[in-house]
Amino acid sequence: MRKVLFIVALALLSTSGFAQTAATKPAVTIYNPKANAQADIDAAVAKAKKEKKHVFIQVGGNWCIWCIRFHDLVDATPALKELLNKNYETVLLNYSPENKNEAVLKKLSYPGRFGFPVFLVLDGDGKLIHTQNSAYLEEGNGHSVKKITEFLKNWNYAALQPENNKY
Repeated sequence: MRKVLFIVALALLSTSGFAQTAATKPAVTIYNPKANAQADIDAAVAKAKKEKKHVFIQVGGNWCIWCIRFHDLVDATPALKELLNKNYETVLLNYSPENKNEAVLKKLSYPGRFGFPVFLVLDGDGKLIHTQNSAYLEEGNGHSVKKITEFLKNWNYAALQPENNKY
């Protein structure tokens, strides 16, 4: 009987310790469900037009592990961060139960059909010029720095200028 009580007590302590660890883990807050997505996009488009850049929209949510992994990879990779900041105005567009941003995503041709995260490129006039299924940028258990770099280079403002595309 003592053995059984000991095992039960040990199990309760283990469960209690796990619950405390999970409860104290900070919540991810990359995306803001309360943000006005259309206003954020409009501001990014205006700035992109002035600076001859494109707008990079990452659609996802704080619930999405692949969204967080992508964000963390860019933050941890100086070359990716520089490439993105130099060539794009970035918008993190929330999709979650708190705010699905349905009207904005409808205007952007329902990009969630590709899963999350999904990446959109808009030109300086706000025109959607590319929707990227992020699964094609994965390799192994994460996103590929090489594939992301190629994607960002192929869709930036300069890449789509006629003078840069003489064959």
